[in-house]
Amino acid sequence: MTECVSRREGRRLLSAGREELARSHVIERLGFVAARVDVLAYRMTFDPDKESGSITANVATLKRQDLTRALQAIQPVLSAGLGMGDRLAFAEQGDVLAGVRIPPGRVGLATVCSVVVNGMMLKRGVPVVSRFGGLLEMCDGKPVRFVQMIDYAGSTMDPLEVFIKAGMTRVAACAENGTGIIGASFREVPTVALDAVVESGRERQALGLSGILVIGQPNQPLLDVPVSAGRTGIIVIGGMNPFAAMFETGIPFEIDSLSGLEQWERFRPHTEFRTMARRRSPYVD
Repeated sequence: MTECVSRREGRRLLSAGREELARSHVIERLGFVAARVDVLAYRMTFDPDKESGSITANVATLKRQDLTRALQAIQPVLSAGLGMGDRLAFAEQGDVLAGVRIPPGRVGLATVCSVVVNGMMLKRGVPVVSRFGGLLEMCDGKPVRFVQMIDYAGSTMDPLEVFIKAGMTRVAACAENGTGIIGASFREVPTVALDAVVESGRERQALGLSGILVIGQPNQPLLDVPVSAGRTGIIVIGGMNPFAAMFETGIPFEIDSLSGLEQWERFRPHTEFRTMARRRSPYVD
């Protein structure tokens, strides 16, 4: 786990030692994702009236030569409404995107994270309980059932990141014909705040940030998932579905889910992106 450098400098931690440290204290890290969601939602500064401020984001870093293929995989997903809105952000090597510094020889793409739903509702005084992330079966563009789910409170990793890396999604197929398996999350809101929830949804749609796929009935199960007394279930589309389509296409990349906050102004409609990676930026001039 360690090796001797010199008498003066002592011993140095090897990569195997760093991996062991990362695996240790796993019980103490349970619930990390749920806590991270709450922190990011609270720290958001986005003002929908001014269309400025910070929002939560997920970041993927990939080789520059794979950028064209990545955009070709992502754009149908966003066009089909299977992402958290229709926007992307881009960064060159050395730049920082939502707290992630882009390594040499690589570029970064950021999608809007579904935690934006929590943050915007919180600004309206509506507390949102994030229960689990899951895989949602879609048929002809309509949600059918959850086929897999992981409780946020009992996980040390973002559930959707786990499902993507396991190759369990069928997002590209769903974008093409409306039938497939996409990432989504199940959340609860107080039933007394439903009017504010609906109004927040209109606000997001006006900004190109839909997010909520289904709102359930008060105190009733939603897609067979029970809800707590006095609450209503909502299903939120996964912000990393565009990255799932990249994975399905075979593009190698690294994911930083729930990576941090990024300024709204940095996100642009995906239709404004070029698919010619030879240019310095994929943005339209």
